[in-house]
Amino acid sequence: QVQLVESGGGLVQPGGSLRLSCAASGIIFSIYTMGWHRQAPGKQRELVAAIARCGSINYADSAKGRFTISRDNAKNTVYLHMNSLKPEDTAVYYCNAQRSPGAVPYWGKGSLVTVSS
Repeated sequence: QVQLVESGGGLVQPGGSLRLSCAASGIIFSIYTMGWHRQAPGKQRELVAAIARCGSINYADSAKGRFTISRDNAKNTVYLHMNSLKPEDTAVYYCNAQRSPGAVPYWGKGSLVTVSS
């Protein structure tokens, strides 16, 4: 059974930082592209960042320069370091794992990030 479990969300002030973690089980983690997506209230889910098995990384424009995605294959975990957080970063952040382009991804249940003073 595949499980993706996000953690690390919470309330943070504008300009603050958070680190999200996603622990995977039930898959051969190292061969999956891992991604972080987010969904704000009333908006569609959008890609934030993804890291492929080879290490190549893709960021949404909104994440460039502020967020860093990384993976630890030994721990079956992907991280999202978020700096300089803005109120518009408020969303539920979801981790996903995709075996190959076009394949149906696995999803976690999400972790809420609230940026507010």
